[in-house]
Amino acid sequence: MINNSIFRRKSIQNVLKQNDDSHGGGGLVKILGVRDLTAFGVAAIIGAGIFSTIGRASFEGGPAVSLLFVFVSIACIFTALCYAQFASMVPVSGSAYTYAYVSFGEIFAWIIGWALILEYAVSNMVVAISWSEYFVGMLAGFGINFPDYLTIDYGTAHRAFLASQNASATLTDADLFAAKAYEHAPILGSFKFLIDLPAGVITILVTSLVYVGMKESRTASNFLVVLKLLVILLVISVGAFYIKPENWSPFAPNGAQGVLGGVASVFFAFIGFDSISTTAEECKNPQRDLPRAMIYCLVICAVLYVCITLVLTGMVNYTELKVDDPLAYVFQKIGFNFMAGVISVSAVVAITSALLVYQMGQPRIWMAMSRDGLLWKRFSEIHPKFKTPSFATIITGLVVAIPSLFLDMGFFVDLTSVGTFFAFILVCGGVLYLDYQGLSKDAKFKIPYLNGQYLVGILFVITISFVFYENKLFSEIHEKPLLVVFWLTWLVLSVLAYMHKFSMLPVLGVLTNLYLMTELGITNWTIFIIWLAIGLVIYFMYGYKHSKLSK
Repeated sequence: MINNSIFRRKSIQNVLKQNDDSHGGGGLVKILGVRDLTAFGVAAIIGAGIFSTIGRASFEGGPAVSLLFVFVSIACIFTALCYAQFASMVPVSGSAYTYAYVSFGEIFAWIIGWALILEYAVSNMVVAISWSEYFVGMLAGFGINFPDYLTIDYGTAHRAFLASQNASATLTDADLFAAKAYEHAPILGSFKFLIDLPAGVITILVTSLVYVGMKESRTASNFLVVLKLLVILLVISVGAFYIKPENWSPFAPNGAQGVLGGVASVFFAFIGFDSISTTAEECKNPQRDLPRAMIYCLVICAVLYVCITLVLTGMVNYTELKVDDPLAYVFQKIGFNFMAGVISVSAVVAITSALLVYQMGQPRIWMAMSRDGLLWKRFSEIHPKFKTPSFATIITGLVVAIPSLFLDMGFFVDLTSVGTFFAFILVCGGVLYLDYQGLSKDAKFKIPYLNGQYLVGILFVITISFVFYENKLFSEIHEKPLLVVFWLTWLVLSVLAYMHKFSMLPVLGVLTNLYLMTELGITNWTIFIIWLAIGLVIYFMYGYKHSKLSK
């Protein structure tokens, strides 16, 4: 009867045996060490986030966005510790999908796997579009003018053109460029032909590298990460001399709401650390190296993000940062064109590393789901020569390349966060469940235990009393109805922590990720629900019947 339930769970022993069987039959090659894994994490986190979306977040919240980076990085550290414990217990490809399978059951594993597919695909679309922006800027710096209608999506260009027809509208340089591209675009039928060609081309090229092998991908990633870090340190050290402290005042011009309005952009910058866990089967010593790499890359990236944000908002007023290439823009603004050129050239190379890591992660999620029978068997095929999930890699390239030709970056940033938060919450909750079941005792890496038996409830009472005293509780719930879920979850966790002596850090991971979810807009939730509905249809039509646990 259990095998016919959508909540059927895989045992850790079953997962490890399946992994051993796959390696015996020509599986993935174990070649990655802690340095390689840390480089992958830095490559994924320091990508389009620092070279692109950081500008949008600063425009919304001003210099105080640096504090948001601190807050989000702390939330990610809580989550990364949970990922690290799972990775030491279940060192296989699949990331949060596999972790949910052994803790909450098949239906939750499917939901997380389906959400991760969206996360990785959307993240890479943002990275590809950001790469295109810098690539076109780099060509312009060398006097090569790429046709403008081949560097921008139709929607962005059309909106900018309509705005340009309004005499009272205030247009940025980016808006003027987009409007001009729309005017110049050739007409096909009744539509203007506009596509972001460089974004599509770079996706196909990187996918080809990922297809060829992990060793080649590792070498390229390590080189690109070193280059990227050198550029960022150069930006920080040089930019510090051009900071005007008056630009930091007001520090939070749009208040807390303005700062939190950048949650989607800021959180997008950090989600790459979970891509490390998708390479578990290719690690030499995953139980030791995965936890270390996750913590190392998060600490490195958090420090760099805070420093970059303070430098950017100190060099120019935050209102000028709503651009897709903020690092190059601020140096152009102060007349340091040589530095802007160095950044543009370096960004083209460095952002490629983020694209590389995400393109490695998604096929391995599909591979894990296919091995369990939830997806078509071809997704788990390993190339006999290159030892990569070949079919899944090809499909990943197409899924990312085609939309990046036609849609804009802002749309994609809004899509990526809900499913990722949901995955993070289940991973943190999964650690609590395994602790409760006594399954964590053999973990080679264990989250430091801080007894939350009384602390979770005490913090709940203090926090909700303060909010109620400030007369903000009902007004905030009216503005963000999901806060009801947040407060109820905290109440339930308070009771469960008292009953089962929960560890405090996974509880904080659940609560911080859930609170950040409440800050996301209706667009995020609408698209995620549609995506989830599509996924559930596929699961009940195919995955439920073909699941290996059902046999």
